[in-house]
Amino acid sequence: MVYSIWNESKVLTATAVVMLVDFLLTLIGLAIDPRVIMGAPAWMKPAKFAISTAIFAASVAWLFRYMEFRAKRIIGAALSLILVVEVGIIDLQAARGTTSHFNVSTPENAVLFLVMGVSIGILWLLSVWITVALFRQRFKDPVWGWALRLGMLISVLGSASGGLMTMPTSAQRASMARHESVTAAGAHTVGAPDGGPGIAGVGWSKQHGDLRVPHFLGLHALQIIPLLVWWRRKSTLPFVFAISGSYLALYLLLIWQALRGESIAEPSSSTLMALAVWLIASTVALIPTKRNGYRMEALHER
Repeated sequence: MVYSIWNESKVLTATAVVMLVDFLLTLIGLAIDPRVIMGAPAWMKPAKFAISTAIFAASVAWLFRYMEFRAKRIIGAALSLILVVEVGIIDLQAARGTTSHFNVSTPENAVLFLVMGVSIGILWLLSVWITVALFRQRFKDPVWGWALRLGMLISVLGSASGGLMTMPTSAQRASMARHESVTAAGAHTVGAPDGGPGIAGVGWSKQHGDLRVPHFLGLHALQIIPLLVWWRRKSTLPFVFAISGSYLALYLLLIWQALRGESIAEPSSSTLMALAVWLIASTVALIPTKRNGYRMEALHER
């Protein structure tokens, strides 16, 4: 597997390895550094971003084995540079004992946050480019092709939801309207300032809405949807569309929940009802897809 993705994109594979090393270093930081930043261990965010970035870089390198387009090497190099810059800034800010995202408390912090924002914007555009290339790519196995296309498409949508976090909160907008200085522009949490009690391991708010929940689910569609299609072995196009539609619906449901200021740990009756409808609709959509499947051989396709 490593040899295969190395042949497709050496720079992305190397980036994934570097991020895995960084992840191990952040685990050491979690073990020996007692500092807390915004209610969470100082090295929790760097650890999460390191492992997530390693998975993303490896996934794109793996995805490239199914694609033929001229810009692969350029996109791979650009993605790698952006990923290293983003995680590097997150690590730097953790080492300094401050936040990386939304931090405009000093000119230096504001510049670092701006660099991150521009980098992420470029990364998103490159991801859109890959998605368009996937839709133009012809696949010997249409089922596998659509699994990759829809996984990447939902991942791009999940990434775009990060833009909701960069919007100033009502309290921040009120301070700006009064020409008061603000230390943060944007937030993960909806309905309260960032830094409250969080779910162990991920830090998602236990008491309020948290946009990181749908953002996480959306981002990892690139891995989860192809994995589900591969795991089933005998798959049809209706199955791919049904599972992708179900995944997208759950992602949108979680955005709706977060924007209402509701914690994933404390769902309301409205949210539970919506989840029940989602589960029933997904089950009904998946029942017909059990027929007329065939064994996929696409994993070795070039």
